[in-house]
Amino acid sequence: MLAGYPWFLDWGRDSLISFEGLLLVTKRFDIAKEVLQTLVRDIKFGLVPNGYSGFDNRPLYNSVDASLLLFEQIQKYVEYTEDYEFVKENLYEKLKDVIENYKNGIDVDDNNIYLDTDYLIVSGTQNTQNTWMDAKCNNKAVTPRNGKAVEINSLWYNANIIMADLENKIGNKNDAKKYQELARKCKKAFNEKFYNKKRKCLYDVIGDAKIRPNQLFSMSLTYQVIDTNSEEAKNILNVVEKKLLNNYGLKTLAKGEKNYVDIYEGDGFRRDASYHQGITWPWLLGLYYNSLRNMKAFEKDKEKKKAVATKIDEFKKRTEKTFRKEMNESGCIGSISELYDSKTPYLPKGAFAQGWSVAEVFRIIFG
Repeated sequence: MLAGYPWFLDWGRDSLISFEGLLLVTKRFDIAKEVLQTLVRDIKFGLVPNGYSGFDNRPLYNSVDASLLLFEQIQKYVEYTEDYEFVKENLYEKLKDVIENYKNGIDVDDNNIYLDTDYLIVSGTQNTQNTWMDAKCNNKAVTPRNGKAVEINSLWYNANIIMADLENKIGNKNDAKKYQELARKCKKAFNEKFYNKKRKCLYDVIGDAKIRPNQLFSMSLTYQVIDTNSEEAKNILNVVEKKLLNNYGLKTLAKGEKNYVDIYEGDGFRRDASYHQGITWPWLLGLYYNSLRNMKAFEKDKEKKKAVATKIDEFKKRTEKTFRKEMNESGCIGSISELYDSKTPYLPKGAFAQGWSVAEVFRIIFG
């Protein structure tokens, strides 16, 4: 699975975000197993490789999220296949290793990952780009997100609940309790510290109030660290819809924030500097779609549930219309670009055939 043609090869993070849309929705289950086995083969220090060197093919471990994304996609794999035997034989022990390493701390490649005393995960340094917003200019991080990042702790909560489920299904029921307790303590701290009452959304990193799309991880995973029928969840979605959502994806930063850029252009420095500073990314539509589905699933009021269902239906139709036109008339015929400008005419930019763009758009339309 190529992350993006023509520039990006096999990336752990991209493969996992693309996994359901490219391999499960399309029923390529044998390839799905191969991808999972490849990703766990080179786990070291509890880290799934984010990529492999183009010079000597050695694994590169500059990622805090790839290992946690692995849990979500294994969960999706068993939802589609019920193949717990494969998970038990090939993946189960590796997942336990990931959790233990994150608890105990990982400092390889300056990842600086550890579980703090409040049961939230800390990661990165001022110059370590190990989340998906990973652009650097002149070896300086454009969007340093070191500390307690919103998507990392959403993924950490989700990973522990999934691990507890696996222990109950194929492992040790006593061990399941320790993962459930880790998740419980994480959720308590998350809800106390991440919600920004002033802006009615989540901090991107605790202490950083910029409005970014990463907060949707809190509502879009199999197990949501924010209760999706809560007032806070509705406020978060409202902010994302008003500040970030357009037909082509979600903007990476809200207009009006410092260093906002809405056109991806110029030399390499200018492009890298704008990469996650307001430019629209199609794959983020998947987070929004999942959030809507989870809100619908947990909404108890029949009329409100019906309203969310209507919103989902309209969103799916709008997404299909937008990207059918894109695939036939704009950018790379037959594929979907990595990113888009965030103002009319929303021109396609970046890699012209991007794996996770295709995967998430297809999952929304066909999943």
